[in-house]
Amino acid sequence: MTSQRTRDRLINRLRDQGIQDESVLDVMRNTPRHIFIDEALSHRAYEDTALPIGYNQTISQPFIVAKMTEVLLSERPLQKVLEVGTGSGYQTSILAPLVGQLYSVERIKPLQDRARERLKLIGLNNVQFKHTDGGMGWSSKAPYDGILAACAPESVPEELKQQLAIGGRLIIPVGGSDSQKLNLVVRLSEDEFSTEILDCVKFVPLLSGTVR
Repeated sequence: MTSQRTRDRLINRLRDQGIQDESVLDVMRNTPRHIFIDEALSHRAYEDTALPIGYNQTISQPFIVAKMTEVLLSERPLQKVLEVGTGSGYQTSILAPLVGQLYSVERIKPLQDRARERLKLIGLNNVQFKHTDGGMGWSSKAPYDGILAACAPESVPEELKQQLAIGGRLIIPVGGSDSQKLNLVVRLSEDEFSTEILDCVKFVPLLSGTVR
């Protein structure tokens, strides 16, 4: 179930669903998603579905990973990107080959430690990790050309908006457990932002505090 044919079938499905960026599709084709989930679920690794990874968290559905990555990268190449919610490290592994430097924050330390090992295993070395409250971002490394959040706050955190460079793009799910919308926020000037709603989604909530 981890064969190239199985992976190709997933990529064809993503293309059928509207993913057009071939660089995103190539990275997803070549990334071993099965190493980011428990062995007991590895036979489902290349299904287009979210799967549990422990600590009430999930590895995101491949289509959503592809869509968020494609939207984030759609305007220009990005040198500095912040990821909010390392999780299993799967989204990290898709973003890292496509950007200059990736900074990833996660509130649950055991998940991030495991993700760090997986990224080392597949040879990705342009990622820095921080164990911290995701909603606060990583201000000392700002400004960012792009920010991708893999967890949903009730509203867009002002801290994340302020860490965007002018022209920077933030893609983030927003809303409660009943209704979430995928938002694209673009920083137009020092104090002006545009917001576009892209899709209905379902993500784990963005929670405050950290877990060791």
